Amino acid sequence: MLDFSDTSFADFFSSELKVNIDDPKYAVNGGSKGKRLRYFLQNCDDATAVHLLTALWEYRSDYLTHSDGKDPVINAQSRYQGLINRLSGDLAPKPTQSQPIADRQKIVTIKTELLQVSSLSAQARGFAFEGFLKRLFDAFGLVAQEPFRLRGEQIDGSFQLGSETYLLEAKWHNKPIGVADLHTFHGKIEQKAAWTRGLFVSNSGFSEDGIAAFGRGKRVICMDGLDLYELLDREIPLNQVLERKVRRAAETGMPFLRVRDIFPS
Repeated sequence: MLDFSDTSFADFFSSELKVNIDDPKYAVNGGSKGKRLRYFLQNCDDATAVHLLTALWEYRSDYLTHSDGKDPVINAQSRYQGLINRLSGDLAPKPTQSQPIADRQKIVTIKTELLQVSSLSAQARGFAFEGFLKRLFDAFGLVAQEPFRLRGEQIDGSFQLGSETYLLEAKWHNKPIGVADLHTFHGKIEQKAAWTRGLFVSNSGFSEDGIAAFGRGKRVICMDGLDLYELLDREIPLNQVLERKVRRAAETGMPFLRVRDIFPS
């Protein structure tokens, strides 16, 4: 089944759905990956099925891209979309490859705004950067929320990616972010609901030592200023970038993989 091993198949279900697919109850009709997947889909609700099938489609698309690129299934995308539509109608998410770019003029304006933030004073940059990110997320329909304050902590905002809620941390510093800031943000995530995830955006990037010390398997993905510029300059939809980062984080455990590496030109 694709290139899943038993371990990566279990990790996939754990990451996407918080489900232990190795539980014997899913092996009623047999213990192979395909039979367990089929049993799970037959016995879950439609929303969960849509979530799982969408994640599998993204994984499959990435797998084909990094193999010979040829799809062995005739009309695979239309057949996939037909299944999704039957489960959830027109509200179903479309495959990421066909997601349209947001209004081009709006993207040009946002890219210009990113370049202008760097000319501001240190104090003004932080607020301007948060505002820039909200407009960027809104441009791609990610339901961004303004910064908000809880007792004892500040959250720079939140957004929806598919069915998942992400909290946002945004930093514009002169030096790369180290492990202390990463652990602080992850601590905020761990105090929220179990399904909450986080996106840490640092214009100055992240130190290699900091990322290494932060470790693998966290509920946070990372993005730097070069990522932001490249996705705007190359007109890669933000939601597609985030979905691919989440997928690679699930596969590798690494919280930070650059846009240029996951979308090679």
